[in-house]
Order: sequence, then structure tokens, then C-alpha cells
Amino acid sequence: MGGYLWQQQDEAAPAGAAQAAGAQAGQRPGGPQAGGQQAGAPQAGQRPGAGPRRAGGPGGAGANPWNAPVPVRVISAETTDLKVQFKTIGTATALNTVLVQPRVSGPLLALHFTEGQKVEAGQLLAEIDPAPYQVKLAQAEGQLQQNVAQLKNAELDLALYEKLKTQNSISRQQYNTQQALVNQLKGSLKSNQAQIDAAKLELSYTRIVAPISGKTGLRKVDAGNLVQANSAEGLVSITQSAPIYVVFSIPETQLQSLRLAVQDQQKQQQKLVVEAWDRNDKQLLATGELTTLDNQIDPATGTLKLKAQFANSDDQLFPNQFVNVRLNIASRPGAVTIPQDAVQYGAEGTFIYVIENKKAQLKMLELGVVDNGRVEVRSGLKGGDQIVMEGLDRLRPGRDVELVQSSQQE
Repeated sequence: MGGYLWQQQDEAAPAGAAQAAGAQAGQRPGGPQAGGQQAGAPQAGQRPGAGPRRAGGPGGAGANPWNAPVPVRVISAETTDLKVQFKTIGTATALNTVLVQPRVSGPLLALHFTEGQKVEAGQLLAEIDPAPYQVKLAQAEGQLQQNVAQLKNAELDLALYEKLKTQNSISRQQYNTQQALVNQLKGSLKSNQAQIDAAKLELSYTRIVAPISGKTGLRKVDAGNLVQANSAEGLVSITQSAPIYVVFSIPETQLQSLRLAVQDQQKQQQKLVVEAWDRNDKQLLATGELTTLDNQIDPATGTLKLKAQFANSDDQLFPNQFVNVRLNIASRPGAVTIPQDAVQYGAEGTFIYVIENKKAQLKMLELGVVDNGRVEVRSGLKGGDQIVMEGLDRLRPGRDVELVQSSQQE
């Protein structure tokens, strides 16, 4: 060993015996020993001039480093109001989506909107050449005037026939025929008026207006093209996304908890709060409320569809956008919470190390819900307890510890 010193030859054996042993080994008397090391020289790894170690001396057996206090970093258990949430994925759905289609055919004269523009219901979007429909209206109005004139003449003749009939100057058959002609012309007037109304309606369709308020999409046709009535392609789509819906599903195993939460909120005349988060689940996009539960469970997936409504006044949600949904069904005021990373798992269950009087103590835990990286501790811990976050590998119950620096609260 590096701590053992060769004793000098005069202490180990008589000089003559040492010289004889050296001679037998082919070494001249007084020369170096067989190992190439002189008596009294330090062994490899020992500083020159060091004397033999003595038990209990400065170089003897000291304190066991494994019994030294273990440096640890700790964090305090917090008492906070905890949300009980169902987490799932949902799809944003527009409140209304309309494809604007021409209702009459003709050349498209002009478009009065820009792509992505917010429009109001009734706002002019496009114009179709009205000339053919103006001509059709004029024809209907002319036919009406013609029939009006004929009716007046027939009514005058009928009045004359009435007098002649009383004088027995004409047959009753002539009178009845004239009466039928008057009735026929009156019917023609109603038909003419209907034709005028239809022509006016078609003429009004040459001015295409927004059926709902919302935001326009990309236009599907340019001015100058000949458009057909009720074409499947349409002119442009309008989506109404303020408010907007988010549709999502929960497993049927959570249905009972949801029903109890809904009933509790109905007693308070409130609705359950729903949060929409981005795809990375890092940023809260919008907060809304649960509006609808589907009336049946999907047998293929074992899930129930739900719908939540969001005001979306700042357009944070877009139709058909995928979002992470958090449905808040309850709250736990004054719950003791710790970071999930602090929880350890063993054969007997979950546990942590806490610091009491500068010693590590093992505490078994009963955990509850998880919210945003923190887990509820239902039993085994109280607010303010110091929990070991780093340095766990050398800990055992009752071990002395040294607090290096408290971890940042998470």
C-alpha cells in the first residue's frame, strides 16, 4: 500500500544476513535491494520524507465521508386553489358558414369586397349585368297595361249589356259571355302582376349582398366572367366566427363526473368554464363556457361530444383549428400542491423526502389531480413543508442534510 514504509535494514535483520541475501541474489553487498528501492525510501505514491502512519494520528482513520451531510436543494409545498379539469383535443367550428352563390345568370360586372374583409349582413358584394332583367320587367309591365285597357273596355261593354238585358234587347247568353270576358281579364291582371313581381325579384338578384355578417374568404371568380345561377363554386364564402364554437369529446368514464358538475352549476345558474390552449399546450387562447352535450355516446369510440362557445372578439380562434381543451369541472380551494418532478415512486406507492430539523424524512403521499405541472397532495403533506428536489440519490430516512440553495418555485 501507498501508506506503508519499508523499514531500515538495521531494524529488519542483522547487516550480515542482509549482505548474504544480497550476494545470493547477484547483488553486491551494500547495493540496492532486490526491488530497486533503497531502505527507507518512500514507496510509489508517498511523498518523500513522510514517516509511518499511526492509527489515530493526522493520517490515520478519519471521519467516513459517506456519513457527511448530503447537500440538497428544496422547495416549499404551496397552498393554492386548484382546478379539476378534463383535458382533451377539440376543433373550432364557425357559428355560421355561407357560400355566396349567384341566383341569376349573367356577366359579373364588379366585385365590391376584398378578401378577408369583415362585412355586414346586407352589404353589397357583387353586381351582375341587370340589362336582360330590366327588359324582362318592362315586358311584364307592358303586358299588364295592355290587359288593363282591355279590362276597362270589357267592363264598359258589360255595363251596356246590363241595360240591354233589362230591355230584353240581347240574349242572356251574350250577357254571360261578356261577364266571363271581364272575369278572364281580371285574372290576367293578377298574372301580369305576378310576372312583374318575378321580374323585379330577378332584377334585384343582380345585386348580390352578404347574407350574414362575418369575414370573407378568398374570392372564387373574378369580375368579367359569366356566372351561372346557383353554381356550386359560388363567388366567395363568409364565416361568422365571433362567437365561435369548439367541439370536443370526453370518454364515457368521465360522464358521471361531468353530469354532477353540470347539475351543480345549473343550481348556481352558471355554466362550466372551458379553456382553449394552443397545440403546444403552452398559451391560453380563449376562455368560454360549455353550452351543449350530445344526446348519445358514440358506440365506435365510447366518447361523448360536447360543444363550448367562445366570444372570440380578438379572432384568437379560427374555424377548423385544432386546440387543446381544458374543461373545468370543479375547484379545490386551499389544496396543497407540489411539482410533479418531486414525486418519487416505490414498491409501496408514491413518496417524497421532506426536511425536518436538518434531517431527511420519507413521507408517503396520497395524490389527487394534476394541474399545469403541479399535483395535489391529499394527505401526507402540509403547506410550507420543505421538499427535496435535488440530491435524492444519496438520501435515506434520518440522514443529515445541508441546504445548498432552495429551488425556484415552479
